[in-house]
Amino acid sequence: MTSDARAIPLEAEVAADTIAVEPTTLSSDTRWRILAYLSVLILLLGFGSPSGGLIDVPISFFLKNKLHLAAHQVAAFRLVAGIPLYLSFVFGLTRDTWSPFGMRDRGYMVLFGAITAALFVIFAFAPFNEGSLLLAVIVLTASFLFVSSAQNGLMAQVGQQHVMSGQVSTVVNVVVSLPTLGALALGGVLSDALEGRNGPAAGRILFLTGAAIMAAVALFGLLRPKSVYDNVHVETRPVGNPFAILARDVVRLFSYWPVYPALLIWALWQFAPGAQTPLQFYLQNTLHSSDAEWGWWNAIFVGSFIPTFLLYGWLSQRYPLRPLLWWGAVVAVPQMVPLLFIHNAVGALVAAVPIGLMGGVCSAAYTDLLIRSCPRGLQGTVLMASVALYWIMSRFGDVLGTALYDRFKNFTVCVIAITAVYASILLVLLIVPKRLTRTADGEAPEGGFATQ
Repeated sequence: MTSDARAIPLEAEVAADTIAVEPTTLSSDTRWRILAYLSVLILLLGFGSPSGGLIDVPISFFLKNKLHLAAHQVAAFRLVAGIPLYLSFVFGLTRDTWSPFGMRDRGYMVLFGAITAALFVIFAFAPFNEGSLLLAVIVLTASFLFVSSAQNGLMAQVGQQHVMSGQVSTVVNVVVSLPTLGALALGGVLSDALEGRNGPAAGRILFLTGAAIMAAVALFGLLRPKSVYDNVHVETRPVGNPFAILARDVVRLFSYWPVYPALLIWALWQFAPGAQTPLQFYLQNTLHSSDAEWGWWNAIFVGSFIPTFLLYGWLSQRYPLRPLLWWGAVVAVPQMVPLLFIHNAVGALVAAVPIGLMGGVCSAAYTDLLIRSCPRGLQGTVLMASVALYWIMSRFGDVLGTALYDRFKNFTVCVIAITAVYASILLVLLIVPKRLTRTADGEAPEGGFATQ
């Protein structure tokens, strides 16, 4: 690049700013060390997440049972509380362009892990009502997302650079399920505690637990295992002022075609009208299940994904991604149909098993595709864009499903809507670039996954 950057076309500037990293295959021992490191980080963040972890389920019960909010009011609370989540890609773009303390991803863990811990402590001593809960979730989530962007960017970078996207996808999906399982299984117990006479004290303990977890994340960021960070290679070279770099990255992202079908598939997979608030009200109000049974339904549902996540990890190293995407999607289309055949709470718990099993392979395959579809140096942005889409589509799907449920007074219409949305994924699979999906895990297409 010449000293006069203005004399060079934008496309040339972009090419000069990105560094091609030749895909390499690591030893089995090194791969396991990396996956173990990512597992610990993901586990900590899973438990500490203000929008999930130990916080989300008790709050939903508190809003419904203690404050007596209707279904549409609970959905509206979730919609507003999710504002930072809808902007997750901004946090990812920040991760890809700024390095706190020169430590890159570890800097985000240290800095924002500590900030989030401090915020948890502050809100632990605030009044426990609808307004304070809404403010707490919004502020805590915004701080937490900086740490989440580091974790997502790191795992995608490792998956691409060392052609292990399938293994990373499997480990991430399995480990993410564990905090969710714990929170859901304890959801009813925590709900009862928050609704009792000692509710404020229980809420304080809940938030202080979140503070302790995020403090542990900050300490975890101080570690620098060589097996992980000596194998993560820089893919961008700063050129010009930060705003120019940011502008070039945005242009690069929006001009990179492989991102679009991957994100669209992910968005459709998360848009399940009726799978959250309407299902909770259907199971509890129509089938008369308790708070604990609703928590157990979700725990069984999430836990039933794990066997097929593991199956995907085995299949991904033996078969190309393309057939796994197709067969996973076909199996998942009728995922919610078993809900049409339940008549009591026990039947719902039984139905949760096949419903979860049917979604594991495709969910892991979609994550694998997302990792393969990232442009160089923008892994954090793309993965956090998928986080944004997850929350946007799930929350708006919740609002639509609630409207359908309130309008027809029948959960069947929600099952029909979900099935139709999942079927549309098959059409999008037709436009996924074959170059990204013709290889199995451990094999790289010519030139690597990213082409810019």
